[in-house]
Amino acid sequence: MITPFRIDIPQADLDDLTDRLSRTRWPNEVADAGWDYGFPLARLKELAEYWRTGYDWREHEAELNELPHFTTEIEGQNIHFVHVRSAKPDALALVLTHGWPGSFLEFLDMIEPLSRDFHLVIPSIPGYGFSGPTHERGWDAVRIARAWAELMRRLGYERYGAQGGDFGAGISLALGAVAPEQVVAVHINYLPTRPDPDAGIELSETDEARLDKVRQLMANRPPYQSLQALTPQTIGYALTDSPVGQLVWIAERFAQWTDPRTPVSDDRMLTDISLYWLTATAASSGRLHHDVPRGQGVPCPVPVGVAVLPHDITQSVRPLAERLYDIRHWSEFERGGHFAAMEVPELLAEDVRDFFLSYARNVR
Repeated sequence: MITPFRIDIPQADLDDLTDRLSRTRWPNEVADAGWDYGFPLARLKELAEYWRTGYDWREHEAELNELPHFTTEIEGQNIHFVHVRSAKPDALALVLTHGWPGSFLEFLDMIEPLSRDFHLVIPSIPGYGFSGPTHERGWDAVRIARAWAELMRRLGYERYGAQGGDFGAGISLALGAVAPEQVVAVHINYLPTRPDPDAGIELSETDEARLDKVRQLMANRPPYQSLQALTPQTIGYALTDSPVGQLVWIAERFAQWTDPRTPVSDDRMLTDISLYWLTATAASSGRLHHDVPRGQGVPCPVPVGVAVLPHDITQSVRPLAERLYDIRHWSEFERGGHFAAMEVPELLAEDVRDFFLSYARNVR
């Protein structure tokens, strides 16, 4: 059963957030620390004060409620999603999947341009936001993909495309694997390519530089990733109890993963962070790092399109990607970072549209 859903956060929860922010215990910081020890204290105080006194959740809640929200239960798990139908009845459907520390909010600025030509289904990953926390282990990319296939079946879509970045990229590729008869193609804006000394492929200087960046990341695993992959429950206690802890945990990712030329606004970032805080899904969202092992490849038998962002965590190497996937489309963007749908929505929407329109014509 699919049920309409409306966002309505209790005022008591908002008052509690304000109260907790007002009672924050701040650590000291050494002089001229900059980013050498982590997120700068002055910037975090600025964000926390704006979250407490300037940011208006109700304003953003009202804007979000202008979208058609729904929930359904799949394999005992609540699934929240936004479903926007195109004015074109025979339009191809696309399922758009976010990553961590994102949410369905990532796609807000892509809805209008994409819905001109496509029906859009934008779910919240189990364990994230309004899908609520997971209650059992095993919600990995493949299981989530199976849930998406069931969701699309319930919505009546026999053929559709999939798009995503970060975890959403892996889930989209997995969807192509579990439902190859339904998924016409997959478009992703994040595709790590690991060094393969046995590939026997001559690479360009640019490709070698990209692999050097991957090697550095493999040798120096980011702290957030290690904690969420190994002990997501442990770090979850701190993030669920302290709004400033939750704030800095995600704000650091936005600061480091976005292109300085295409920053995400504080309001949009705080709305995303508020979703994690108000739904108490810090621990359950972190479990995805645990349940999707690092470096786990996701096979995908359907055509794949790739968009590469210059300021992303890593940039894909096409010759290596082509050994694993049927690459039909490859775009190198001139700006943008890891949160492409929020940073350069107009560019990403155009790339997604161009890629899927040919498949849409073939489906009709």
